[in-house]
Amino acid sequence: MTSETITADASGTWELGDLPVRRLGFGAMRLTGSAAFHHGVPSDRARSIAVLRTAVELGVNHIDTAAFYFSALRSANELINTALAPYPDDLVIVTKVGPFRDHSGNWAEPARPDQLRGHVEENLRQLGRDHLDVVNLRRTGQESISEHFGALAELREAGLVRHLGVSDVEPRHLDEALAIAPVVCVQNRWGLDSTNPATAEVVRICGERGIAFVPFFAVAGDAGPHGATEDHDDEVLAVARAHHATPAQIRLAWTLHQGPHVLAIPGTGNPDHLAENVAAGAVRLTDEELARLNALRTGP
Repeated sequence: MTSETITADASGTWELGDLPVRRLGFGAMRLTGSAAFHHGVPSDRARSIAVLRTAVELGVNHIDTAAFYFSALRSANELINTALAPYPDDLVIVTKVGPFRDHSGNWAEPARPDQLRGHVEENLRQLGRDHLDVVNLRRTGQESISEHFGALAELREAGLVRHLGVSDVEPRHLDEALAIAPVVCVQNRWGLDSTNPATAEVVRICGERGIAFVPFFAVAGDAGPHGATEDHDDEVLAVARAHHATPAQIRLAWTLHQGPHVLAIPGTGNPDHLAENVAAGAVRLTDEELARLNALRTGP
């Protein structure tokens, strides 16, 4: 397939609360370097800014970021602010709080509930916003998220946050959150290679309740923050050839085929990969192809 002139409109739309977004979005993690966090070398600033502007030109109006997305020289939030402010009216920026990296880039103790306001305010400062569209609470091992999510619900009531989501959760954590305030999205690690039964149940519950499910590392697979996987099953390669597509595009297409509530936020610092990712929203898999790909998740 060709990625020319294909925009994010091809992926369809979903609403995060009252905010309509195209189902093919953009993850900002890879803007800061050759790999996420401290794993690679810092990115070329001008190139990263160009990628963001091109994403918006291609119809992407859902950007996922976090204050802890930074490398030795680059900050994802600062790049977004520089590239896109003043922001388009339809652009939805989703951030997350909970994990914390110090100024040296080392992971520190996750935020306590009383520290979450500071995390939200730091995102506001970096992005140059007076409120955040959506804030996800990233669970960092807590058995219960009630206190943390309750603290974010208070910030929502105060007008600093418009909508709330949760990340890295099991069904019981989602139930806890929903008992406190509306949840518009869930972010868990999930993709064609993922077989976590708890997350599979979360995907199902989200579909029933009209909540967006927004997986991360849908393309990266086991490579995670280090970049996209190069380990593709023969079936993925065969389907890719049939569509004249890349294996990464097939992984994204499979993700979007899991339900109208399932979104994708692939990240890249490469303009060519960006166009390919956006074009994946136009890939239409047949029932037979979906069955072949789904079979990879259950084994023989």
